[in-house]
Amino acid sequence: MKKFYTIFLLSIVFFICGSIVFRYYYYPLKYEDEIVYFSKKYDVDPGLVASVIRVESSFDPYTVSNKNAKGLMQLLTTTADDMAQRLNIVEYDIFDVKTNIELGTYYLSYLFEIFDDQNTVLASYNAGMGNVKNWLADTRYSTDGKTLKVIPFSETKEYVKKVNKFFEYYKLQF
Repeated sequence: MKKFYTIFLLSIVFFICGSIVFRYYYYPLKYEDEIVYFSKKYDVDPGLVASVIRVESSFDPYTVSNKNAKGLMQLLTTTADDMAQRLNIVEYDIFDVKTNIELGTYYLSYLFEIFDDQNTVLASYNAGMGNVKNWLADTRYSTDGKTLKVIPFSETKEYVKKVNKFFEYYKLQF
């Protein structure tokens, strides 16, 4: 009986440790202060910002994509420049954690002003506003011109699914 309890306790310890390690690697969470600060400043759910960062860069501030998107929130230079200009930021380092989170969060806020629906915002963040506006105008993809019923780019469709999956976890962390 003593052997059974020992095995049982060890199983529980391994399960707990495994869960912690899994959560740490699968759901990392860094830069919480910056995420919370800029989320409040620009009225975006911090869980959504964390989810975008997780999908875009896995919290690596020096990531550069094959399309030359940079930093935690994977901003293209043109998008970062546009957001910086709107915020009256003259000079910036796109790899700076605070700056990248500010510009990316402001960009999400900007997209929410244009599109009411979170999935449409995420599709626009990934595929670009021009593509999304074209999709919304096409009855094959949108019945109301405001939300997407179909996302025609498979990469964007998967992106939206991934961000929403992580959002289910991260929204509970803030």
